[in-house]
Amino acid sequence: MNIRQKIAQFAQYQRTMRELNALDSRQLSDLGITKGDIKNIARGDFAR
Repeated sequence: MNIRQKIAQFAQYQRTMRELNALDSRQLSDLGITKGDIKNIARGDFAR
């Protein structure tokens, strides 16, 4: 993976973290996730 791809991947990670952290517990629950799941989801290594 080149540097451009790494930067884009990190930007996506940050965007996902920001958007999911903006949701309250009820909204996350409606999606079937918890606050503790957010980091794994943002990394892309979340499976249920």
